[in-house]
Amino acid sequence: MRDTPSLNRRSFLRAAGAGACALSAAPALGADVATDLVENAKPRTVVHEAMWYERLPDKAVRCLLCPRECVVAEVERGYCGVRENQAGDYKTLVYGTLCSVNMDPIEKKPLYHYLPATPALSVATAGCNMECKFCQNWRISQYRPEQVESLVVPPENLVRVARNRGAPTMAFTYSEPVIFYEYMHDAAAEGRKHGVGSVMISNGYIREDPMRQLARHLTGVKVDLKAFTETFYADQCAGHLQPVLHTLEVLADLGMHTEIVVLLIPTLNDSMGEIRQMATWIAKHMGPDVPLHFSRFHPTYRVKNLPPTPITTLDRARKTAMDAGLHFVYVGNVPFHEGGHRYCPGCGKPVIRRVGYRTDTSNLSGGKCGSCGRKIPGVWSQGQALAFKVPEGKGPKTTPGALRAEPG
Repeated sequence: MRDTPSLNRRSFLRAAGAGACALSAAPALGADVATDLVENAKPRTVVHEAMWYERLPDKAVRCLLCPRECVVAEVERGYCGVRENQAGDYKTLVYGTLCSVNMDPIEKKPLYHYLPATPALSVATAGCNMECKFCQNWRISQYRPEQVESLVVPPENLVRVARNRGAPTMAFTYSEPVIFYEYMHDAAAEGRKHGVGSVMISNGYIREDPMRQLARHLTGVKVDLKAFTETFYADQCAGHLQPVLHTLEVLADLGMHTEIVVLLIPTLNDSMGEIRQMATWIAKHMGPDVPLHFSRFHPTYRVKNLPPTPITTLDRARKTAMDAGLHFVYVGNVPFHEGGHRYCPGCGKPVIRRVGYRTDTSNLSGGKCGSCGRKIPGVWSQGQALAFKVPEGKGPKTTPGALRAEPG
């Protein structure tokens, strides 16, 4: 179930969404989508004020968006490569500069407990705040905006396309949406005004206040939990584990619908002891009903020396996580696997069956198991998705915008 960006610029102009840097085939979205998106579109970069940063002496800035908290001198960029200090003002260069636009099934994200069998208008810009050696979308995540083909799609245009194409959801995905935070924030806010939900498909590497602010406009989140050891994050992702765990705790505190995906890579993060610790932590800090997906690894990018994940490892991981108390554990990237179905934790019967991205929801009725009537946690209607609101008193403690560093 790979989330692969596609559509080059020529294909976009001829048939579908925004241009992409990857050249793999994708289904056309239709000429009307092209018309909607091309209107007022421009190539390359767009300079837009960043929402989370602090001004420092000598026109330097400190980024307050992700845990790296990059200190950036004038005319330099942060680690992500898409944020630049321009005369002491911090700017994003990818506001609406989409290098991939596709209409995907929501199951491809993967989100299994969120509006099953519905489409999601899925978009990305260049850039990322990690460098995962096994990234399958490295041709956009590890490139700067000047290096990929993109077109500018304002938030209102994106929402219009979603509505015109009957997509109840916009998905910010493929690369790392945290680095195009401002666009995601504004598009999600615009979407809510018009009855369109928004989900963030992310590595979870974001500071608490930006996450709490963004959650005011989102309707769901999927977090890629790369592993459950600091060593893996440092060696394989150039990041840290604890900030991701904190993001998961914040999402649980907000009551946001959240699903977790773990890509199991042979010898690197697939020990049953680590998986047991991970599942135990999830059950304790987020609850037993959080969906957990174990996905099969395929050699790519800088990790081509390891084989695909054995299916037996995925089976053992699923059993281990369920034994640790999690109710909804799935196996991904394995067609026709029984671990792709959703089973009722009450009677054990399938509630939703999946074959690839084809979904049978006939045994799900009003969010309940059709066999025994047990409530199945999830988001089962657009009304339920849009009804989510950040609880009173749980928003950000600081206001988005540039802060001035205190003297001394």
